[in-house]
Amino acid sequence: MRPATGAYPVRSARRWLTVAAATFAIAWGGNEFTPLLVMYRVHDGFSAVTVDLLLFAYVLGIVPALLIGGPLSDRFGRRPLMLPAPVLAAIGSLILATGAHSAAMLATGRVFSGLALGLAMAVGGSWIKELSSPPWENGDAGARRAAMSLTAGFGLGAGVAGVLAEWGPAPSVLPYTLNIAMALGAAALLLTAPETRARHDTGQPLWTDLALPGASHRRFVLVVMPVAPWVFGAGASAYAVLPALMSDHVSAAPIAFSALLCAVTLGVGFSVQHFGRNLVSGRAGVLVAMAFVVAGMAVAVWAAAALTVWASVVAAAVLGAGYGMALLAGLQEIQRIAGPDDLAGMTAVFYSLCYLGFGVPAAMAFLSHWVSYPVMFGFGVVAAGLSLVVAVAGSQRVPAIN
Repeated sequence: MRPATGAYPVRSARRWLTVAAATFAIAWGGNEFTPLLVMYRVHDGFSAVTVDLLLFAYVLGIVPALLIGGPLSDRFGRRPLMLPAPVLAAIGSLILATGAHSAAMLATGRVFSGLALGLAMAVGGSWIKELSSPPWENGDAGARRAAMSLTAGFGLGAGVAGVLAEWGPAPSVLPYTLNIAMALGAAALLLTAPETRARHDTGQPLWTDLALPGASHRRFVLVVMPVAPWVFGAGASAYAVLPALMSDHVSAAPIAFSALLCAVTLGVGFSVQHFGRNLVSGRAGVLVAMAFVVAGMAVAVWAAAALTVWASVVAAAVLGAGYGMALLAGLQEIQRIAGPDDLAGMTAVFYSLCYLGFGVPAAMAFLSHWVSYPVMFGFGVVAAGLSLVVAVAGSQRVPAIN
């Protein structure tokens, strides 16, 4: 499809960077909250269940933004739906910066961050994909670029926020102030990004855009769906559950240690998305991803029992590999299955399923009154193994689309 604004030659490359920069800044804002969970629990007196629910709260913004914004951008174009996203991210960070002692304010800020992130994932990811393909560029690096933009933002946002909160002034304000400046700068830069999808009138009511035929595709159901919740199920286990378990054992710098596990998890995820991209071919990607998740859950059993720094770091690294491969493999599958009229919509469904995994920390915190963390991670090994079996069977029944 030719761009809506005219016939740009293929040599007009790297237009995707403007959208990637906005996605990066929004992802930074989405995950800067994670290493501060320890701070809110230890210094502000929130319970473990409360802070994990606050972590999950931004799913209340993400899912509607994904499921509504993604399909609507397939009809109205990418720009109208993506341009508000960095502004929403800045508003979310502003509310978080001013509401450190109020669970209601923190939850509200997280919802705004979620709205921004949902738009960045579904609309921004589709925009990056289209700007990475002809006629804008030769190649098919869109899925990898979208995944790496998110992962880099998630990782650096968490790492920098944790360091600033541990050793900087105004620990509950400064990390968010930095993201406000980044998001507003990204909003200005995003204005220069060209549209890739012309507005088109289907003659159907708007609600029909929310019905996604591709989401019932057999490969989506049998291969993508079993893998999707493990994207953030693995990630959240590494950078939300393990830091909470270790807080008494790293009492000299618990927030910085939480940031370290975030950085390790997402740094490894970023690396495998770059160096492991050749593994995401046919059915291999989802199978390799789930093998990493199973291994990560197994190492997490050891880490939860040993409660040592090195065990936690190793578990975070292996879980990060599972996160990185699962995200990239899922996006590649979506881009093979989806047509031009439902790419953003199907991406939205995939990410919505991914974010079910963010309920893992809150569920584990609630169940910890009756079940130990090593046992719960052991259940994770079994559940991930079953998902792997389902994905293998699904891959055999429905061949990959090339």
